[in-house]
Amino acid sequence: MGNIERTSTLAEAADAFLAHLPPEERGKVQAEIIKFVRWLGSSRQVQDISPVDVASYGEQITPSAAEPLRSFLTYIRKKSSSSIALAPHLRAKKTSSKKTAFIWQSSHQGHVTLTAQGYEKLEKELANLISQRSQVIEEMQKAAADKDFRENAPLAAAREQKAHLEGRIKEIESILNQAKIMGEGHHTTTAKLGDTVVLRDLSSDKELSYTLVDPPEANPAKGRLSVASPLGKAILDKQIGQTVEVAAPAGTFCCRIESIVALSTEQKRK
Repeated sequence: MGNIERTSTLAEAADAFLAHLPPEERGKVQAEIIKFVRWLGSSRQVQDISPVDVASYGEQITPSAAEPLRSFLTYIRKKSSSSIALAPHLRAKKTSSKKTAFIWQSSHQGHVTLTAQGYEKLEKELANLISQRSQVIEEMQKAAADKDFRENAPLAAAREQKAHLEGRIKEIESILNQAKIMGEGHHTTTAKLGDTVVLRDLSSDKELSYTLVDPPEANPAKGRLSVASPLGKAILDKQIGQTVEVAAPAGTFCCRIESIVALSTEQKRK
């Protein structure tokens, strides 16, 4: 395969990576690569992927999922001649994302703050999951019509999917019931939950903009940074002009806070 340009999209890089793999290996890693690309944004350019993006994704995956993604990131660096090694920043946590979510909710005693956009996104996901649950129940009823339960794979698969849907539905309902919504913004000097913070990476002189959110809404690729993440913790309660240091697997990053826009907190929607 030829070189990947730094201006190539992540989707193009993924296609090139998967194409160079043997068919058997490609089948094993393709799902994880696609999931990773969708989370970061398939249309993002390779040069725009940051260590923070990669490290944040690593917080929600299992160690087995991390290995093919490291290979993908190493491939990108080699083919695009990038000077930044992203693979070392992908370190999966030992606990699953679902388990981590429940631990987080317990430690926060049910207090969740969401942006209006995040609240609406969860509402849509909930409606979609409820619709899927109805379809799965129909599939279970059809599969159950087969009296031979010993090798009824469709019924077993439908039951497993229903259990997964029920768990996510309960989780979203709990978040929405406890949530408060962030309101309109105004400039402030100290970074708090819900604020949008503009940072300057002192090593590259690039500007980065993040909204500090609770973990259920986090997605650094879309500018929503968890206050439980290393960078989120470093920014929280800091002021404009301050420099923050973030210890990452591949070294320490220094950023300066350029501006902060605060959001008021409204009561949850009825």
